[in-house]
Amino acid sequence: MDARACSEFLFDGHDWQPQTGRLRLRYRIDDLALTEAFDFPLPEHQGRTGPGLTAALDLLHWVAGVSYWKAACPQQVSFCSPGPDHWQADWLNQLYSKGLAEFAFREELPAAWFSPFRSDRPAAGPVAGAGLGAELLVPMGGGKDSLVAWARLARRGRVGATVQVGSSRLIGQVAARTGSRHLVIRRQLDPKLAELNAAGAFNGHVPITAINAAALIVLALLHGYGGVAFANERSAEEPTLFNRHGQAVNHQFAKTLAFERMLDAWVRYYIAPDLAVFSVLRRERELAICREFALLEEFHDVFSSCNRNFHLDGPRTSRWCGQCPKCHFVFLGLAPFLSPQRLAGIFGADLLDDPAQIEGFARLLALDGQKPFECVGEAAEARSALVALTRSACWQGHVVVQALQARLNGIEVADLEELCQPDGDHLLPAELLGAN
Repeated sequence: MDARACSEFLFDGHDWQPQTGRLRLRYRIDDLALTEAFDFPLPEHQGRTGPGLTAALDLLHWVAGVSYWKAACPQQVSFCSPGPDHWQADWLNQLYSKGLAEFAFREELPAAWFSPFRSDRPAAGPVAGAGLGAELLVPMGGGKDSLVAWARLARRGRVGATVQVGSSRLIGQVAARTGSRHLVIRRQLDPKLAELNAAGAFNGHVPITAINAAALIVLALLHGYGGVAFANERSAEEPTLFNRHGQAVNHQFAKTLAFERMLDAWVRYYIAPDLAVFSVLRRERELAICREFALLEEFHDVFSSCNRNFHLDGPRTSRWCGQCPKCHFVFLGLAPFLSPQRLAGIFGADLLDDPAQIEGFARLLALDGQKPFECVGEAAEARSALVALTRSACWQGHVVVQALQARLNGIEVADLEELCQPDGDHLLPAELLGAN
């Protein structure tokens, strides 16, 4: 099968098993059938059913389809049952086009391919409330952001449960350290997708955060939680680069406020108006989160933000690889707030005193206008952190700090304290403003 010659993508329905919590999502690329499975932990008592849950399952089906559609990018998209209405089709085009912008950039594919949804079906009326509680579902990613978000909410008694999508042992260990109830959503991609990729299908970055968010909405409904409290920060707003047409390409689109607003609008109209989706950290940049996390010492020996821990087929490293952009940025972001000895104890090495790491850290400064394609903070934050280290007696002699100091000569660098101040638009509920 030549995936690049395929003409049609079919959303072939989904099967929900309320007794077991298993959800099967069916897709078809021409004659090739594909099935993805999610296993949701069920509540002790009968979970919620009804139109809100059905709508949430539709959302997950359509959002998760991005992983399969992008293998061939067929321009004919159809549905075996009532598909999205006009507003939802436009929403899905926004997600697919902006969430796959990095994929399109790398594969040099035309932007016009990434708006394949068409519908002239009008929207039905908004749904009624689902009678959800006040407790929140708090996603755990294993890194500093989710732990800072959890700590803020735990101090206010708002954590109903922590949750992870996938079976990462590291995330489970981090969640166990919080002492909160922890839930696990298991996800299984169709193995035929890997076969397609090996055979030359299109492959690349997908908006995984959007897929996880849709799964978390299903779980919140099942357990009666009144919100999903994400840990996406203000730094995610900065595009990774601009393509030759001047269009923003953001590796972190599904973590932006724009997507958060999109998701909130969908949930409140189609699923449950009393289910809130928001980010606890939306007003903070990465540096502010690093400063706050530096005080959460009870998690310093278990957390990891290195994405090599979180592959679907298992970890590729032991906590920190020390080589990737995530390791570099977290090390640099924490350095103004921790001693070299403390950071070396966390990472297993002093990355800023290793000459081989100079260029890796230099890429965070985006002096050529492009950040790494990773979930890292703003270039301005990396520059500010580096300048702060040049003024620190315990850091200024480190080889990476000395090497990169000269590259910032003549460049205006923002003040670190200013970058650590909360600011900007958000969807935080009023009662959680200032929750830190």
